[in-house]
Amino acid sequence: MEKRRSIRKFKLTEILDEMILEILRLAQLAPSAGNLQAYKVRILKSREEKEKLKQATFSKQESIVSAPVAFLICADAEESGKRYMERGENLYSIQDATIFTAYVQLAIASLGLVSVWVGAFSEAEVINALSLPKNLRPVAIVPFGYADGEPKERVRKNLEEIII
Repeated sequence: MEKRRSIRKFKLTEILDEMILEILRLAQLAPSAGNLQAYKVRILKSREEKEKLKQATFSKQESIVSAPVAFLICADAEESGKRYMERGENLYSIQDATIFTAYVQLAIASLGLVSVWVGAFSEAEVINALSLPKNLRPVAIVPFGYADGEPKERVRKNLEEIII
């Protein structure tokens, strides 16, 4: 956890498929409502697909294109809704995808790689650009790879500021 940083500059070094699958295997250990794992992941390697995603971020997230790999993580509202109805569709599926994304970032860091969580995007544009099924809601984009440079020092609030 202490190694994880938000890094937006990546080396061009290729990420092997075995490493990508290991990241997903580790992240899949994340808890989820009813163990439904109500999320889906799109693995993006091609410049063309990553450019489409960048456009959906109001053309501001260059890290999506510069990273060797990016994950698009989506909540599967339909899957969660089958068991938990509206709360599953509108909350649990989002929670599942969010927890999974956090685990993805921890798995990436554990393997000596870096990533950044991108949440500033148009959901509709992501859905259209990648022709996603209607039951999926894009939650996060996680570009990752090897760091090109050193991260800035991480500043955090004092515990007294977050404990209520």
